Order: sequence, then structure tokens, then C-alpha cells
Amino acid sequence: MVILLIAVYVACELIANVTASKPIALLGIVVPAAVFIYALTFTLLDLINELLGKAGARKVIYASLVANILLAAYVQFAIVLPPADFYQGQDSFSGVLGSTPRIVLASLVAYIVSSLVDAEIFAWWKQQVGRFKWARVLLSNAVSTLVDSIIFISIAFWGVMPVLPLVQGQYAVKMAVTVVSIPLIYLARETWLKDRASAALASATGP
Repeated sequence: MVILLIAVYVACELIANVTASKPIALLGIVVPAAVFIYALTFTLLDLINELLGKAGARKVIYASLVANILLAAYVQFAIVLPPADFYQGQDSFSGVLGSTPRIVLASLVAYIVSSLVDAEIFAWWKQQVGRFKWARVLLSNAVSTLVDSIIFISIAFWGVMPVLPLVQGQYAVKMAVTVVSIPLIYLARETWLKDRASAALASATGP
């Protein structure tokens, strides 16, 4: 259960990086195509924090950062490799996957800062308040997604286009995804607890 959850989290992070280069128009708001699955990663991280604690969540964050850096580095390596004579898609390949260094930097910085902020706030609420799991998910995501949007948009687009409307649009979509995904915390936690109870019972009764 936990390994599967971590795998899904890292996969979502990588998918978000690959699909972020396509801007889409949504109800008059321009956001990256990755915004939906990327917003989901904050709830997944909260669930990892719930099951493994803050220390475990931080390890997963750093592991995902390494995976993202490896993806970005290898994509650039693949772009500079000489294409075969018959291959006609070099420009398209570079255009879709070859994000500018500024975009890559913005993505990585925003990810590591916002994810660590999310882990800290979620763990603080869990330790100090304890109750209302939905509230700690909502609070941690409300702060971390705002931090993520501000850092990413500021680094990626400052001086290129108006920053505030982009931040507002991304934040609104991310929070909408957060609200919809909150039940995942309850469902996955209950499933994990049932699996642990079943395993403990099987171990106690023996073969």
C-alpha cells in the first residue's frame, strides 16, 4: 500500500513535468496542462505524511526531486543527441520536452520549497491539533499550493507576462482539485489500517 502510494506520487510528479509545457485555457484562465495532476500530488504527499510521518514524507520529497532532476537532465541529453537521418521529429521533440532552463529551475525550486512547507504544516497540525484530518489537508495544501504558484510563476514568467493573474488562476484550480481529492485521505488511510490489521491477525494465528 505505502510503496504503491509513493510510486503513484513520484509518477504524478514526473507526468506533471512532462505535460507542463502545454498551456490550456480553462474558463478564461490560462494554466499548464499539468495543473490537475500536480495539484493532486499535494494531497498524495499529505497521505504519505499521514502514514509515514514527517521524516518519511521528507525522504519521499527528496527522492522525487532526484527523479525530476534525472528526468530533466536526460531529456536535455536526448535532445542534443544527433537524430537519425530518417527522423523528422527533432524540432517537435525539442519543442515539447525541451523546456527552457528558466522553466526547469522554476519547477524544481517551487516543488522542493512548497512540498517541504506542505509536510511541515501537515505534521504540525497532526501533532498540535490532532483532530479534523480534512482541515489539516486543506490548510497545508492552501499554503503550499500558494507558495508553489508564487515561486513558479515569479521565476518562470517575471518580466515576460503579468504574474498576478497567472498566480490567481493556478491557485484557484489547484485548490479546486484539493477540495475534490480530500476524501482520498480517509479512503486510503482506512484501507491501510485494514491491511495492517489483516496482516497482524494472519501473523498472530500463524499458518
